[in-house]
Amino acid sequence: MNAPLDTALHGLPAGPAHAPRRIDRVLAAGGDWLMRHQRAIRGAQWVVVGVYVLLLVVPAVLPLPDRTAHMWTNVTLFAQFAFWGIWWPFVLLSMVLVGRAWCGLLCPEGALSEIVSEHGRGLAVPRWLTWRGWPFVAFAGTTIYGQMVSVYQYPKPVVIVLGGSTLAAMAVGYLYGRSKRVWCRYMCPVNGVFGLLSKLAPVHFRMNTEDWNAWSKPRGTAPETVNCAPLVPLKRMQGASLCHMCGRCSGFRGAITLATRSPSDDIVRVAAEKTRPWDTVLIAFGLLGLAAGAFHWSSSDLYIEVKQHLAEWLINHDVTWPLEPILPWWVLTNYPAQNDVLTPLDGTVMVGYIVVTSALVGSLVCAGLALATRVLGPWSSARFHHLAQSLIPIAGCGVFLGLSALTITMLKAEGIILPGVAILRGLLLAGAGLWCLWLGWQISGRDATPLVRRAMALVPLAGAVGIGILAWASLFWDILG
Repeated sequence: MNAPLDTALHGLPAGPAHAPRRIDRVLAAGGDWLMRHQRAIRGAQWVVVGVYVLLLVVPAVLPLPDRTAHMWTNVTLFAQFAFWGIWWPFVLLSMVLVGRAWCGLLCPEGALSEIVSEHGRGLAVPRWLTWRGWPFVAFAGTTIYGQMVSVYQYPKPVVIVLGGSTLAAMAVGYLYGRSKRVWCRYMCPVNGVFGLLSKLAPVHFRMNTEDWNAWSKPRGTAPETVNCAPLVPLKRMQGASLCHMCGRCSGFRGAITLATRSPSDDIVRVAAEKTRPWDTVLIAFGLLGLAAGAFHWSSSDLYIEVKQHLAEWLINHDVTWPLEPILPWWVLTNYPAQNDVLTPLDGTVMVGYIVVTSALVGSLVCAGLALATRVLGPWSSARFHHLAQSLIPIAGCGVFLGLSALTITMLKAEGIILPGVAILRGLLLAGAGLWCLWLGWQISGRDATPLVRRAMALVPLAGAVGIGILAWASLFWDILG
């Protein structure tokens, strides 16, 4: 890579004699502060664990709130707003702003997994657990099951979904690794999503290979080691998708510092070095397809029409059991007292709607990416998967808007109306779409591709971006008729 391009990607003047900017000096000092205050961070994690357990358990043992309850007077509604109105949407936003700092500094699940691992069996991580498809499978399974049991509306499903994930994290921590976060590294349902979004963060822990190789241990000192809980290979660390931003490695071998970077660097430069097909699946079929379908189905006219046609067919054939709410609440939503039940037919059509939406949106997005790949030159799977990374902004923006819609709905139920929401949504979607195209333009220029081809490739890429925008915009506006 030539010096000007390297400068553009990293956002710093090239050359070894460059003095760090003020902001980088401040960030480096901040990283060192984190390194020196790990005990305080552990204490903060225990506080978050305590709050998490209270929000998880207390509402589950209380009666469901009536229609006159308010979030500031009812623990269940307060916990619902805390989890789905504040916690999850703004954790996603934090990934784009400061990388996976939530994971390394505050996440209760990660903290518990590591704490248990300190006293666990310390077994070697089995090969099946390191399968790269787990992030998509876990995300898809959790998302679909969450819709089946109405996890956003009721506290007991929250115990199963979030609490079950936490117990699984602790079990994996007890069995595998020593003082590690094996669950977080391989099987956490949101690990893949967090890894993708953190690629956009303007800060990261930068590893300088020259400083690493030039470092020599002072005589008479103990060997210097760092416990990287998420199992990041520090010497080869590139990008921010795996790093939990805990600060333990700050200053290690004089080579690792917290610093600024271009938000394009991870996607344009780092992602070019290794093809990750499962990232493409998670982006196209997971975040743009499945997640959108999970938010769409309850307000979809198509869902109602399909369900009605199937119900008529079943009745005409004297099959009525699929029309009765016979399944327990932990399999399918069943709260008669709240007038909220799902029949096996409801659940089947709902799951089918989400899966078909995922397949349709994902296939259309991949078709646009494939055409853009071919326009840029001979077919290259590496280029295809690299271009898919350019869609991360719209994928992340869509999921954030979907979750924040819950925030707005809960506030509206309390009589709090936020002005300008529709305009802000439109601006965020438009901005994310333009960001995708800018990333695609940068990616297409890595191989000295002629400008005409790069411009032509933006057309099908814009089509893929448009499909992503449409999938999420149709949740807020009736643009599909």
